[in-house]
Amino acid sequence: MKEAKYYRIINQKEKKLQCNLCPHNCLLEENQTGKCLVRKNINAKLYCLTYNLVSSIAIDPIEKKPLYHFYPGKKILSIGSYGCNFKCGFCQNWEISQTSLEENFIQKISSKQLLEIAKRYKDNIGISYTYNEPLINFEFVLETAKIFHQEGYKNVLVTNGFINKEPLLELIHYIDAANIDLKSFNPNFYKQICDGNLNFVLQTIELMFKEKKHIEITTLVIPKNNDSEKEIVDIINYVSNLSKEIPLHFSRYYPMYKFKEETTPIETLLRCYNLAKQKLYNVYLGNILDEKYNSTYCPKCGSILIQRKGYTVNFLNLKNNECKNCKEKIKIVI
Repeated sequence: MKEAKYYRIINQKEKKLQCNLCPHNCLLEENQTGKCLVRKNINAKLYCLTYNLVSSIAIDPIEKKPLYHFYPGKKILSIGSYGCNFKCGFCQNWEISQTSLEENFIQKISSKQLLEIAKRYKDNIGISYTYNEPLINFEFVLETAKIFHQEGYKNVLVTNGFINKEPLLELIHYIDAANIDLKSFNPNFYKQICDGNLNFVLQTIELMFKEKKHIEITTLVIPKNNDSEKEIVDIINYVSNLSKEIPLHFSRYYPMYKFKEETTPIETLLRCYNLAKQKLYNVYLGNILDEKYNSTYCPKCGSILIQRKGYTVNFLNLKNNECKNCKEKIKIVI
C-alpha cells in the first residue's frame, strides 16, 4: 500500500475523508473503499491498495492497445492491476476490473523492475498502462511514468478518461499517447450503465488534445445500447471537430460479464465505418479480422500506406510521413 494523493479530511474525529482523484469524489468512512475498489480509508488516511501490484504483464503489439498511428509495428510492455471506477455491465476485462484484490492473481513489482524488463526487448518503445483502468492506480502510474520518461521511453495510457483535472494535469506531462474509450455520446448511458459522467471523459480527451498528446479514440458498439445512427454521428462529429486526423476505432462487442445482447453485426460496424469516413481520415474496425478495415489509407489519393493483417504490419506507400504516390503529409508517429 501507499498513501494516496488527492484526498482531503472531512472529519478528523470521525476519521472521514474524501477521495478527489476521480469525479466520483467518494466520501469514505474509516475502512471503507471507494467505487474503484482500490482506494481505502485507513485511520483517516487514504491508501492505494494496488501500488506496485500487477495482475497482468506482457509484451504486446502497439496495435493491441489499439494505437495505429503511434509507432506502428512496434512492441510495448503492458501492465494491468485490478479495479475500475466504472461499473460497465459489458466490460471485456471484468475478471480484473470488477473484482477485489483477494480474487486476483497479483504479482508485486517495482517501477525499476519494469524498466529492467522493458530494456530486455530491443523493439520495445516503452510501457502501456492498460487491461484494467490504470488511472485509479495513480501513484504507481505516475512514479513509473516518470522513470520511463527519464530513460527516453514512451508512456501510453489505455483509459476510460474518468479523472479530475488536477491529477490529470500532473500526470499528463509524462504521457506520450493514449487510447481513450468514448463509450457513448449519451449522458444517460454513462450514468445508468457505466456509473460515470460523459462530460469528464470529454474533458480528458480535450485536455490531452490541447496538450498535443497523441490520442486515439475507441467506441465499443453495442446493439440496442449505443448503435443508433444519431449517436454514432454525434461521436463522429465530436471527433472531427477536434481534428479530422484523430484515429477513431469502432470495436465489435461480444456478450460478456452482465450483458447478453447479441454480438455486434458486421453490417452495423460497416455502417459506422462508412459514416465516419465521410468526415475523418483514419477510421478502423476492431475485434474483426479484415485487413481492409484495419489498414491505413492516404486521405488524398486512397493509397494503402500501412497494411495490417492481424498484428502483422507492412509499410507499403508511406515514407517520411508522406504518401509515396501523392506526397500528402500523414499525421503518424514512426
